[in-house]
Amino acid sequence: MKGLSQNKWVRAAIPALLLHCSIGTVYCWSIFSQEIADYIGFTKGATEWAFSFAIFFLGMSAAFLGNIVEKDIHKSSLIAAICFAAGMAGTGFFIWYGGAHKGSILALLGIYVCYGFIMGIGLGTGYLSPVKTLMLWFEDRKGLATGLAVAGFGAAKAIASPIMQALLSSLGEGGIYKMFLILAVVYFVMMFVGHLLLAKPAGWHEPASSEKGARAIDVIKEKPVTFIGIWLMFYLNITCGLALISQEKMIIKCIGLVGMVGVLSSVTAVFNAGGRLGFSAWADTFKDRNTIYKIIFILSIAATGLVILTQGITNMGQNTFFMVLVLILLFVVNAGYGGGFSNVPTLLSDHYGMKNISAIHGITLSAWAFAGLTGNQMASFIVKHFGQEIPLEGHADTMVNPTGYQMVLYVTIVLYIVAAIICFTMIGRKKKEK
Repeated sequence: MKGLSQNKWVRAAIPALLLHCSIGTVYCWSIFSQEIADYIGFTKGATEWAFSFAIFFLGMSAAFLGNIVEKDIHKSSLIAAICFAAGMAGTGFFIWYGGAHKGSILALLGIYVCYGFIMGIGLGTGYLSPVKTLMLWFEDRKGLATGLAVAGFGAAKAIASPIMQALLSSLGEGGIYKMFLILAVVYFVMMFVGHLLLAKPAGWHEPASSEKGARAIDVIKEKPVTFIGIWLMFYLNITCGLALISQEKMIIKCIGLVGMVGVLSSVTAVFNAGGRLGFSAWADTFKDRNTIYKIIFILSIAATGLVILTQGITNMGQNTFFMVLVLILLFVVNAGYGGGFSNVPTLLSDHYGMKNISAIHGITLSAWAFAGLTGNQMASFIVKHFGQEIPLEGHADTMVNPTGYQMVLYVTIVLYIVAAIICFTMIGRKKKEK
């Protein structure tokens, strides 16, 4: 038992996966959002705000509760398990209430509070809790360790989607709220087991508990320009990723692959998870971890630029080579989006050390909160105001806006170029080892 209590897989990797594979299911929202809207008597647009609020409060709770994670990962991981499961159960309750009282504003607000605010707190604390622990246990391969956990967050959608769809088909009338209640129990058990197993190495002593001026804000002030640069490029990468990922299914249909939407969505999810693990493990081989962000942005700019030059989306699948370029773009953006997440904590630790890294990482995740409110909405605004919807050839009931989707690329390539400039100019040298 003593061996297991000091085993890095048992005390860090497995609990991290249990936590992240649970909370990562927040990205399954698109699977059941329309069904929730129909069941409670509201438009899909009205219910979509629940997801936006969840991502916003994920980032903000990570920013404001990072100090709790820093001081006590057992408390923070327990808060995460309780809030995430309670939020999911509460969402199920208000869906049931909305079904019994169609069009009830109370039901909609209840879903906003439970899925958005309460689950959001669980998401933020759950996301942060295992990260520093992983870096402490896997000191020589920090990127691989954090990439493994964050890949679990990214892969959660691919794992949970078929399970949720099976539950929705088998539970019959009211299956949508029953599914939430069942999964609330399942995810609480998974996260509670992760909470029990999670532990820092026995020999680790927190510098913040004894060193003067070790607050997160004091540490950040040592290199403020670097922190601003990391925050901005993280924000821009998420915003661009969400803008394209939110239009992904329609772009796939637009290039003539209607019958492969489900398969290709799963493939892009694999690239998202693979980017989290692959880019972070690759970053371990570089002296300067910021090099991986340079690679991500250069690849993203190149892939976006090629589709812009070839008008790959407005070509609507008439040229196979151009269609392949569009798919490559979606794969590259998904991988870079995931890799941007997994490399943030290790990049921060390289520049600021392990002192209060959970709190610093939490403040950085506020970029995710704002990107969650701007990325999807920016793409939706562009698609709505540029070009026009036309029926897809051979699928008269499917309306697409190729010019609108192509216009999104003009905005994202500019943002990617800005992110690359920040990456090359504002991120200073790695903190020297003492």
